[in-house]
Amino acid sequence: MNVSDSTIENPTLTTWVWIDQADITAATPLNSLRPKPKFDPLQPVRQILDRLEVKDPELAHRLCQMIPSQCPFERDVKLFGRTLFHIPPLCKLNPLYEQVAYLRFRALCYLADECGEDISSYC
Repeated sequence: MNVSDSTIENPTLTTWVWIDQADITAATPLNSLRPKPKFDPLQPVRQILDRLEVKDPELAHRLCQMIPSQCPFERDVKLFGRTLFHIPPLCKLNPLYEQVAYLRFRALCYLADECGEDISSYC
């Protein structure tokens, strides 16, 4: 006798479950499904940075010069050629990091696409 002779080739399990609508609404009230509003004092600043349009080449150049392309705090501390410790990039701890980085990206895109300038000096 072979093992494959006594096994089921395509087993399927079909079940039917009846869920009463009253049980669902009683178990999960609509108020629990909505996210609770959080107190975010930086939200107005985030909105200002997100809405800021780069339409002036001088402003775009100034933004690209002021906002660094990489975190300036990341570094290796070395003594006599040996690495003592590494300081990780701390910029991501900044609550406005994403908005500022995106603003720099928009300024670079404006200079490259609209003005046709070479932006390799900012990269």
